[in-house]
Amino acid sequence: MKIAVVLYNLGGPDRPEDVQPFLFNLFNDPMIIAAPGPIRWLLARVISKRRVPIARDIYKHLGGGSPLLANTEAQSAALQTVLAGSGDDEYRTFVAMRYWHPQADAVARDVKAYGPDKIVLLPLYPQYSTTTIGSFMRVWEKAIRSVGLNCPTSSICCYPTEPGFISATVEAVRAALQQAGTGRPVRILFSAHGLPKKIVEDGDPYQWQVEQTAKAVVDELAIDGLDWLNCYQSRVGPLEWIAPATEDEIRRAGADGVAVVIVPLAFVSEHSETLVELDIEYRHVAAAAGVVGYHRTPTVSVADTFIAGLARLVSVALSDTPSPCSGSVDRICPQSWSQCLCAVEGAVGRAG
Repeated sequence: MKIAVVLYNLGGPDRPEDVQPFLFNLFNDPMIIAAPGPIRWLLARVISKRRVPIARDIYKHLGGGSPLLANTEAQSAALQTVLAGSGDDEYRTFVAMRYWHPQADAVARDVKAYGPDKIVLLPLYPQYSTTTIGSFMRVWEKAIRSVGLNCPTSSICCYPTEPGFISATVEAVRAALQQAGTGRPVRILFSAHGLPKKIVEDGDPYQWQVEQTAKAVVDELAIDGLDWLNCYQSRVGPLEWIAPATEDEIRRAGADGVAVVIVPLAFVSEHSETLVELDIEYRHVAAAAGVVGYHRTPTVSVADTFIAGLARLVSVALSDTPSPCSGSVDRICPQSWSQCLCAVEGAVGRAG
């Protein structure tokens, strides 16, 4: 049996001249700006044009473009190697990006040319949000219709507590704690990309799932009296965002006289929000706030345990009783999270 596994992520510009069209694609997404099409298009044009100087300055630190595609391709290759040794089936992994190349329509054509018997959609977002996984699945469905790709598909919606993901994160945290030393108190800041508060209030389970990831990491660390909390980065625009803000917690750590270990909890690949926002911008915030030690764990990237966890998710997705929820048979989000994919689609394990 031939199986196509589509790994997908946000995407990022390859060159400085790609920054504005990348930003336009981002802000023209109805899952990001919920406005009628013509108004959203106009807002996306205005916002993307205004943010170009800021964004280009960010990407200057990265050679002018995002490393996210190269990092995702490395994860794809690592996963294909593991899957190739897992049985008699033939696997091919594909990389898709939501807001830049390779986008869903091009990848759908490549998958169709491969001629798979089954497709597995595998997000590189561990926690589900309508703005990330929900957004990609919407455009993927349009893409497969446009190219006439009709194939049984399993959609993995989330894996906030997947054991391989958690173990890889724990290993990185232990290393950072050791680097921080034992001579001063340390606070762990589990930092995730923020969301406007309104999106969460409307039933998006992202924040709840992020908190479950942090709890799972803390439980596996099993350190008595550990000082830790969840916080959120990358706020943009005038809306109220979920809190607390990472930069505010860094300043509070300075006032409290504690070192910090920053753990990027919702990112599995290095990109601008880890390499620039966390490593450069927030390090400056920490220095100005008098933080006595600033340490950042790497993303799980191609860690063996993480890639093995992704392979396990693929295996579960292909089983007789597939589940999109981190290999769990049951929906993992409480019923109050009405935008959980299982609630929206009406059944756990429904083909995407």
